[in-house]
Amino acid sequence: MEWLQIIVLAVVQGVTEFLPISSSAHLILVPVFTSWDDQGLAFDVALHLGSLSAVLVFFRHDILAMTQSWTRSLFTRQLDADAKLAWAVLFGTIPVGLAGVAFEDIIEDILRSPLYLAAGMIVFGLALGWADWRHRGSRTERELNWKDVLFIGIAQAIALFPGTSRSGITITAALLLGLSRDAAARFSFLLSIPVILIACALQSIELITSESAVDWTAMAAGVLISGVSAYLCIYYFLAFIQRIGMQPFVIYRLALGVLLIVMFRDAVV
Repeated sequence: MEWLQIIVLAVVQGVTEFLPISSSAHLILVPVFTSWDDQGLAFDVALHLGSLSAVLVFFRHDILAMTQSWTRSLFTRQLDADAKLAWAVLFGTIPVGLAGVAFEDIIEDILRSPLYLAAGMIVFGLALGWADWRHRGSRTERELNWKDVLFIGIAQAIALFPGTSRSGITITAALLLGLSRDAAARFSFLLSIPVILIACALQSIELITSESAVDWTAMAAGVLISGVSAYLCIYYFLAFIQRIGMQPFVIYRLALGVLLIVMFRDAVV
């Protein structure tokens, strides 16, 4: 792989993984505007590892407190705020796991059309704009009850539809439940940890069983660049989200959705 390709793909993955703008839509556009060959499964694993490392480092203090309280709750049966949040993250991951197993073939074989991506960008972009405009409140992620977590978890499962954006749909669901912008984003990022971890594990198993050669230099660079860009994305998103809101991302999603329709209007859905 060329260094330019490594850098572009890593930055695109790192930034779009956590912004509510759909990483799948952006990654499909990279080969459209370039002549690069497919980067391969090994590099995909590296990019996801970079994103995972970023969220783990950024929320390291929260994760440590949640892990300690969650472990203690297994023995004491008593739940403090950190233990409840840890259980919420685990519970909220179940729907997307079940949906992934049930609909994997449909997602891979039918819904990868650029026009489906465009539809997801536009429809769920409008949903994000509506939730941010009318329903955001002041609740924190530690005030979620089990019904709230189930609702957000089901929303995360919907993100398997291309163009939806995992972070976008979970932030939308959290805003609809009355969470603040900051709390909605924080819970969405915490909820990404088991999802990315599972994705990395499944891709790694597939990689181990294949006979593809691995470019370890490209892998290391992908992890590093993706991790740094993802960390900066999380930092600045949380720093400015209360002021800028979600509407700039909604406008961007609508524009990108229209662009995809224009570019692929002759494609067979």
